[in-house]
Amino acid sequence: MTAWMVRTGRGPAHPILGRRETAERESGAMSRGRGVSRGAGVLAGTAALLALACGVGVAHGTGGGAADASGGHGAHGAPVADASAREPGGGGGPSRTDDVVAVGGRSWMRAAGVFSPPGSFLPSDALTYDTRLVPAGARIEVTQFADPSGTRVGARLRGLVPGRAYGMHVHTSPCGADPAAAGPHYQHRPAATADPVNEVWLDFRTDEEGDGRAEALHGWGFREDGARSVIIHDRQGGAGERAACFTVPFGPHGRE
Repeated sequence: MTAWMVRTGRGPAHPILGRRETAERESGAMSRGRGVSRGAGVLAGTAALLALACGVGVAHGTGGGAADASGGHGAHGAPVADASAREPGGGGGPSRTDDVVAVGGRSWMRAAGVFSPPGSFLPSDALTYDTRLVPAGARIEVTQFADPSGTRVGARLRGLVPGRAYGMHVHTSPCGADPAAAGPHYQHRPAATADPVNEVWLDFRTDEEGDGRAEALHGWGFREDGARSVIIHDRQGGAGERAACFTVPFGPHGRE
């Protein structure tokens, strides 16, 4: 069996700390500075690789995200990764971190980024066009799991407006300074109308802390280089103003 793992990154980490990490920092257990070692991302990729090979998965919680389930299987047998790597923006560069793991016809991808306006001092692949809705410094994490039965796309966000509804869709092109650069919604089959069955919709509502999550399941996979970003919209449904964009390396990733 041939297996491979690819990682890309652009610098020191900008993590979002969970309760455990915060407690460790307060007790002095964590190292100095704002970053978390990139080793967490490496461990996540290794764990995902082993999970793909051994069939370990996740079960879905009532909140729409993934809950740990050792030895269990979620939709399409998605693998368990290290908990710190599931924090948006954790274990990667100042603007993003990517992990891609593939074994045979199954693959797992994770991309995490930190939003900043176009033209900021630190370039970012996560762009906010409306800082009132998506503040600079907000975090996003997008995951994709694909196997011959279909594709699961998940998203987690932090630092948005509390208690607000947002729309989000997968789009065809990378983000740019112009919100229109990301192109139209990705569609499995070309159509004249927006349709959540034919497209990937990730609408969500934030909680009292401004955190949100969403997940979409489809019985089909992305075309090579056909899906390149997610757009956050100011309202839910098939349209809306483009508030932010994150470039994501969606793809077949070795699917057979």
